[in-house]
Amino acid sequence: MSKQEKDSTGDIFKVRLNKLEALREAGIDPYRGNCEQLHSSSEAKSHYSEGEENSPTVKVAGRIVVMRLMGKAAFVKILDRDGRMQLYFKRDEVGEEEYKFFKKLDIGDFIGAEGQLFKTKTEEITVRVKKFTLVSKSLRPLPEKFHGLKDSEQIYRQRYLDLIGNMDSRERFIKRSKIISSIRRFLDKQNFLEVETPMLQAEAGGAAARPFTTHFNALDCDFYLRIALELHLKRLLVGGIDRVYELGRIFRNEGLSRKHNPEFTMLEVYQAYTDYRGMMKLIRDMIQTICDEVLGTTEIERYDGEKIELGGEWKEAKYKDLVIEATGDVDWFALSKEEKLKKCEELKIEVNPALEDFEITSNVFEKIIEPGLIQPTFVTHLPKELCPLAKITEGDDSTIDVFELCINGQEIAPAYSEQNDPLVQRQMFEAQAGEEVQNIDNDFLLALEHGMPPAGGMGVGIDRLVILLTGAASIRDTILFPSLRPTT
Repeated sequence: MSKQEKDSTGDIFKVRLNKLEALREAGIDPYRGNCEQLHSSSEAKSHYSEGEENSPTVKVAGRIVVMRLMGKAAFVKILDRDGRMQLYFKRDEVGEEEYKFFKKLDIGDFIGAEGQLFKTKTEEITVRVKKFTLVSKSLRPLPEKFHGLKDSEQIYRQRYLDLIGNMDSRERFIKRSKIISSIRRFLDKQNFLEVETPMLQAEAGGAAARPFTTHFNALDCDFYLRIALELHLKRLLVGGIDRVYELGRIFRNEGLSRKHNPEFTMLEVYQAYTDYRGMMKLIRDMIQTICDEVLGTTEIERYDGEKIELGGEWKEAKYKDLVIEATGDVDWFALSKEEKLKKCEELKIEVNPALEDFEITSNVFEKIIEPGLIQPTFVTHLPKELCPLAKITEGDDSTIDVFELCINGQEIAPAYSEQNDPLVQRQMFEAQAGEEVQNIDNDFLLALEHGMPPAGGMGVGIDRLVILLTGAASIRDTILFPSLRPTT
């Protein structure tokens, strides 16, 4: 915000403070404790009947976002949870003194209004106001050019202003809520049980990520904000809860990007007596159900106009086959690390030479393969080093029985045939941890030693799913209050 804009805002604030004082001196409460809102804007409009004599009286309430004064009459638009509603004020209808009071209201004020519905010449359903009440006085102005904030920093820091001025943003967050509700309904109908597991954990397990650390004063030891839901949910499989899920916040002390936020929402689902192929059907059916319930279509459009079809069957491809196709080298997985680095250089893929062999291949996948997977694709049989919690593929001990669901050039959901052999699980944990054995979750291994049924497990990044289904440009556009550096 420029100095001139700040000065202007400050002047308006002083003017409105004076108005507030005048209201109180006149015995008017500018901040009422209640207001009778019998109809939302959409409910009010649904009650309209052709011909004003047939239309009922409605009681609406909301924030003034548009005022057009025309001498003895005025049109006002208020904003409520469902959108905008037009009100028509006429001096002869509300009374001279009340109309004078109305003209002192400001854009941003909340009002309640009562009146009969009618249609204007432009066919807009409108409330002919008979009575109105100031409900809450706004001391600061809404952003100029009311079509929405343009400063991305202000959008994220003052999301409330974005929600007032940007209808696309408001609709996106409404859809996010509906998507989550749809997920819950779908899983509940499949007899999954929703649970809650600890956010504070003695060991940060279930993923390869840097945790946030905090000190637990009552126990006098360090704890971690969870980086995954997995290990506690699989303990519940051991305990006999055969179908379980959690929608929860995850915290990873890592970078910020268009696709990453350190605090995000994850769905994890675990089902006994199935495997990663059972999870394929589950995720496909779930996303198609969401499309039907929330979007009304299985076809969505990318920013570049390309259509993505989420209906029907989805493509399946093995990780190794995709890498061989992308590099043009049938011997890729037999090459030495040095040979792979040289091949990456030829392909103009920037790779850190300090990476492990499997990590170099993973870079190839992430940089030149994944971005091209626009239509739904199950990428299967990944290298075993990428996940120590999945079962080794029978007949190929270099891969695991997993898939990564990729849509629109990004991973949406990984899923595994869960490792339930406690001895193999310990070996894989120790191989991943190296000498840092203190990071192994021994309590989880103890649970596994009591016996866990075969199971399929899956994680779905809710924020990325919302990006896909709403066409958002960034993960920050799907999180109401994304992580930001504090202002000084």
